[in-house]
Amino acid sequence: MAIVEINYWAVLVAAIVSYILGALWHSPLLFGKLWMRLSKVQDTEETKKHMAKSYILTFLTVLVMSYVLAHFVDYAEATTLVGGLLAGFWAWLGFVATIELGAVLWENKPFGLYLFGASYHLVSLLLMGAILAVWP
Repeated sequence: MAIVEINYWAVLVAAIVSYILGALWHSPLLFGKLWMRLSKVQDTEETKKHMAKSYILTFLTVLVMSYVLAHFVDYAEATTLVGGLLAGFWAWLGFVATIELGAVLWENKPFGLYLFGASYHLVSLLLMGAILAVWP
């Protein structure tokens, strides 16, 4: 098995960028109202009690995603912007787009919720792939 060279600073920065994108994507500045309507999320005191835990766990999951994508980028020998974008795209298409569609179909959620989540993850993985590929 090949030895993978991981730039941990790039992994961290890519995760931070993805996390900020997610915060913006789900905020009223971009698509927050649409997301709340589609997902039927209620802005209640009970929801707010768990926000700190949710933010921390979300960042940890994005950090893991960035770390794993760094492996894909290295395996693909992607060192250009286009190479990083392709690595992000293929990871999205093969894992995120397929899994999210299955969840929407089997959990009887609106197709718009699939489009919302899948498009966020596509943009996120494209950005992370680009960062991971071009960071020296």
